[in-house]
Amino acid sequence: MIELVVESRCVGCSACVEVCPTGVFDRAADGRPVLARVEDCQTCFMCELYCLADALYVAPDCENRVPVDEAAILASGLLGQYRRDSGWDEWEADPSKSNEHWRMEGVFARAARAPGGVGPGPARVE
Repeated sequence: MIELVVESRCVGCSACVEVCPTGVFDRAADGRPVLARVEDCQTCFMCELYCLADALYVAPDCENRVPVDEAAILASGLLGQYRRDSGWDEWEADPSKSNEHWRMEGVFARAARAPGGVGPGPARVE
């Protein structure tokens, strides 16, 4: 379950807001993500995969919130570990790997634009 947005690392790109299939995030006035509906998190790790700034921590427990200490998480090296271990960016520069099996961005974007497509809808700004 998503537990932490590290504001000092977040660049405000809102990739996590856009890819979250359950709309866990809202956008703050400055564009940065805010945890708004943590209980809706499916622990799919999509937000971590798309966060190139390694500013998000998703705990592996998908049933319960886990107390986290930001300083401990920063020191642990866990930020970005899921993306690194998955090989998410491994084939990005290889034009022969354009089938999107390694990166679902295009698939989610198409689904959201399709009539009756799935997705969280427009993000709320508070």
